[in-house]
Amino acid sequence: MRIFDRKIHTRHRARAAAGFANHDFLVRRAAADIAERIAGINRDFALALDLGCHQGALAAALAEARMEGKPGRLISADLAPAMLAHAPGLRVAADEEALPFRDASLDLVVSLLSLHWVNDLPGALIQIRRALTPDGLFMAALFGGDTLTELRQSLAEAEIECEGGLSPRVSPFADIRDMGSLLQRAGFALPVVDTDRVVVRYADPLRLMAELRGMGETNALAERRRVPMRRTTLMRTVKIYREKFGLPDGRVPATFEIVTATGWAPHETQPKPLRPGSAETRLAEALGTSERKAGEKAGR
Repeated sequence: MRIFDRKIHTRHRARAAAGFANHDFLVRRAAADIAERIAGINRDFALALDLGCHQGALAAALAEARMEGKPGRLISADLAPAMLAHAPGLRVAADEEALPFRDASLDLVVSLLSLHWVNDLPGALIQIRRALTPDGLFMAALFGGDTLTELRQSLAEAEIECEGGLSPRVSPFADIRDMGSLLQRAGFALPVVDTDRVVVRYADPLRLMAELRGMGETNALAERRRVPMRRTTLMRTVKIYREKFGLPDGRVPATFEIVTATGWAPHETQPKPLRPGSAETRLAEALGTSERKAGEKAGR
């Protein structure tokens, strides 16, 4: 299924490269969180990949955390060479949908706010898992389902009112409830998923739209309308946004949900669940209570 126009997304990313440092606060936030998680893992990673690296926020976060030798070497990869040019160290222009790395060649793969633009996320996850060495680690931050909920509601209401119908304008995002299943489906062991909800305040909705352009996060849906939004629809969107979500100080909020997913390439040394019925101690004994069959009433 072709959800996104990857060529247009690459163009948006390249266009944003020159001024990206003025709009990279969410990428830097995600990078700092991932670096902290890596620091808490008691093992080394000889070769790591920053997949969809933007301008190297992960490398900067790792350096700031002063994790010497962890990882040993970091490869920066991005879809847009213009964005990649600002990243440090080893660099490769690479598409998340067709990874150029051989099987079992990487010890750590990290992706920061890039995988939500992949058409086939399960397929991309499978490629990442194959590229990892046994017991290699995958960590990703991507936008979740509540991201830009205010903008989506306002756009939908304005288009229905002004144009009599809807057009695809905001990307679908991964749901936290689905990410664990996607990791398991791709063959990852010990999957963990959590979320960070960030609410940013803007002077007006137009400032938010300009920020999204600066992030390289503007509409790249394959079924998007090919003509610019009508001015009447845009102004109605701004008015609805203010009416429905405006804050007492005159500013407007924008929600960004960052879903963080972690999984390990399978290895025989990893913990495994016990088979049903193999426990040597009854739960009732541990709780200091009496055991009874389902439906059986407790004695007086």
